[in-house]
Amino acid sequence: MNFDLTEEQAMIRDLIHDFADAEVAPGAVDRDRTGHFPVEVFEKLAKLGLMGLPFPEQYGGGGADTISFAIVVEELSRVCASTGITYSAHVSLGGAPLALFGTEEQKAAYLTPLCRGDYLGAFGLTEPDAGSDAGGTRTTAVRTGDQWVISGSKCFITNASYARNLALTAVTDRSKGTSGISAFIVPTNAPGFTTHCNYEKMGLHASNTTELVLEEVAVPLENLLGKEGNGFKQFLAVLDGGRIGIAAMGVGIAQGAYDKSLRYAKQRKQFGRTLSAFQAIQFKLADMAMNIELARTMVYKAAWLKDQGRPFKKEAAMAKLFATEMCMKVCDQAVQIHGGYGYMKEYEVERFMRDAKLLEIGEGTSEIQRLVIAAQIGC
Repeated sequence: MNFDLTEEQAMIRDLIHDFADAEVAPGAVDRDRTGHFPVEVFEKLAKLGLMGLPFPEQYGGGGADTISFAIVVEELSRVCASTGITYSAHVSLGGAPLALFGTEEQKAAYLTPLCRGDYLGAFGLTEPDAGSDAGGTRTTAVRTGDQWVISGSKCFITNASYARNLALTAVTDRSKGTSGISAFIVPTNAPGFTTHCNYEKMGLHASNTTELVLEEVAVPLENLLGKEGNGFKQFLAVLDGGRIGIAAMGVGIAQGAYDKSLRYAKQRKQFGRTLSAFQAIQFKLADMAMNIELARTMVYKAAWLKDQGRPFKKEAAMAKLFATEMCMKVCDQAVQIHGGYGYMKEYEVERFMRDAKLLEIGEGTSEIQRLVIAAQIGC
């Protein structure tokens, strides 16, 4: 059993660590305040060849593994969670459905430009009445001649304002339940397709979160992604991989909050001693460091299993559940260590705490992760 990163993984870690500090961190506070989307960051990531990192080279990807992807998500999230979730969704939700279920023609037409970073990937699953119950999809797709005509809405969709095409689910046969849900590739500039970006969010202010409205949007028959009726199963498989990305975000945000807390504790003096000299603070920092390391190991294990082509649903759910709940606890303690300053935007840990909460909700709530784990252990 070898816990060392490969030479390639270590190289990617060093590259993205330095990039995050130099290119992402300096504007993170202003982006949180203004909601400015970091287009320039993703243009630079594209030039580094990271936008298609885990996808095959024949489609313009980097041919890297899932561990490398998790490392990039972690390092971006360490300094700016909005950038981290944008990248994670681009790869694991935008690109993955195409890579897993697309035809060669679809991969060439849609996955290749995503890998180049020509535009961002997005994924349309959640609806106003279909959140944790994704099988409650109401958006419909009706076959009419040589087209599918899609009508309905999606909510809380990441990156859609910066996507030229996206994959989404729609009901093709209501009588078959979840086996009547199919997946489609839909151009965002198609007549009848509207993207709204009006949400006022608790955190992740610089990420793009949208509502999609489809009013009789027509797409060719060849835009069916995978097999008709398999859309629900396909997207559940996509979410398994996406949970590794969200878990990596949890590790990254927690690491960022811990780093700031450790530095503050070594500098801040009370009662004539630095905070780090007090056992109460030492115990907090020790617990934070321990839980971050445990979560990172779980993320890498789930990613490794995925790369080996072995079942990883249980491990991905465990990693997502543990890392995201750990992240909230670490951020809470980071604010506590900073005291009154922790409540102020200047010291940034309050931003980490606001950003962290979404991780316990998105791509399957903590409650859903426990259901997934329970099913995997035979309950």
